[in-house]
Amino acid sequence: MENPSPHYRRIVLKLSGEALQNPDTGEPFDPPKLEAIGRQIREVHEMGTEVAIVVGGGNIFRGLTGEKRGVDRTTGDYMGMLATVINGLAFMDVLEKLGLQVRVQSAIPVEKIAEPFILRRAKRHLEKGRIVIFAAGTGNPYFSTDTTAALRASEIEADIILKATNVDGVYDKDPRQHADAVRYETLDFFEALRKRIQVMDSTAFSLCLDNRMPILVFSLAGEGHIRQAVLGERIGTLVTETED
Repeated sequence: MENPSPHYRRIVLKLSGEALQNPDTGEPFDPPKLEAIGRQIREVHEMGTEVAIVVGGGNIFRGLTGEKRGVDRTTGDYMGMLATVINGLAFMDVLEKLGLQVRVQSAIPVEKIAEPFILRRAKRHLEKGRIVIFAAGTGNPYFSTDTTAALRASEIEADIILKATNVDGVYDKDPRQHADAVRYETLDFFEALRKRIQVMDSTAFSLCLDNRMPILVFSLAGEGHIRQAVLGERIGTLVTETED
């Protein structure tokens, strides 16, 4: 049986660090969870989609949280960037054990364990069928991994950012606090701005708006959700520019 044809040729999958965490023990990594995500990534890769990944570091350290504990904001952000390198290596290990070729590219030089981020090389890896993991954020403090995803997606000319979260889309208000919250199936960039709906942080959102980069927000929970997203099936909330 042939694989179905993917709707998206090249994607950036944005994962939060918390998605890798064991919720019961608080350990930064939950191996079965990593493997389950890895299997979903392998599935869409085998369909012919080129996959780049940006993963946060919140399961290990978050710069803003560190600031509240007395850590200098710039220092805390660099610590958070290094946490994303650890997560990138963890994902590389899982994906390689699933038979995939993976390259980790870091915005901060760590040449013993990862390549430097070089745009042409990243594109070439994707063209050759390798998974590329972008680590260490943008290499600068005060920028989130959402911004990294928006920047790298624009640079590599991805078709879309798939933002996998613990919520099944974008709502008009917090569904965890409001039983009458309504989920959007589609959302225009300007409508999101007008209604002050937080899809990503403002810097990341502005980058996506300026570069016409669509964002699909969906829940990572459950089997096959990344596949559904790549096939263009109705899942989560698609944030895009309204066609004239």
